[in-house]
Amino acid sequence: MYGCRCVVFHREEVLKNKTIRLGIISVIISLLLAGIDQLTKWLVVTYLKPIESVPLIKMGDKEWLNLTYCENTGMSFSLLEGYRVVLIILPIILIGLVEWYIFSGKVKTKPMLFALAALAGGGFGNLIDRVFLGYVVDFIDVKIINFAIFNFADICAVLGGIFTVIFFLLEDSKDKKEEPHGTEGKEEKADE
Repeated sequence: MYGCRCVVFHREEVLKNKTIRLGIISVIISLLLAGIDQLTKWLVVTYLKPIESVPLIKMGDKEWLNLTYCENTGMSFSLLEGYRVVLIILPIILIGLVEWYIFSGKVKTKPMLFALAALAGGGFGNLIDRVFLGYVVDFIDVKIINFAIFNFADICAVLGGIFTVIFFLLEDSKDKKEEPHGTEGKEEKADE
C-alpha cells in the first residue's frame, strides 16, 4: 500500500511539474511575441513615422499593401475610441484568464498551448502601447480591401483566438467520441 501511494504521489508531481513547465513555456512564447511586436513598432516609429506611408506591394497604379504609420486610440476599426481604461483592463483580464487556464493544467495539446500563448502575447503587445503611449501603433495597411490598419500583435491575437476556438471544438468533439454511449455498455455487461 505504501508503494502505491508513492506511485500516485509521483504521478501527481509529474503532472504538476508538466503543467508548470507548459505554463512557463507559454509565458516565454507570449513575451517573445510581445517583444517582436514591440520591435516592429519601434522600427515603424523610428523609420516610418517621419514619412507616414510606403507602398510595399503595388501593381501599376494600384497599391495593394502599404506600411502606413497610424496611432489607434481604440480597438479594431477604432471601436471604443476614448475608452483607454477599458482597453487596458480588458486585455489584463483576458491575459490573466488565458494564463490561469494554462497553469490549471487544462491544456491538453501543444497546438492549443501555442494558440493561447499567441492570444496572450498579442494582447500583451498592444497593452504595452496603451499603457505607455495611450494609443496602439498600427502599420500594416491592406489597400486592396477597405480594412483597418493593424500590427503584429493584432495578427497574433486574432490567429491565436481563431485557433483556440478551433482546438476547443476539436477537443470537445474528440471527448464526446471517447465517452461511453449512455447505458448500452452497462446493459451488455449485465447480460453476460
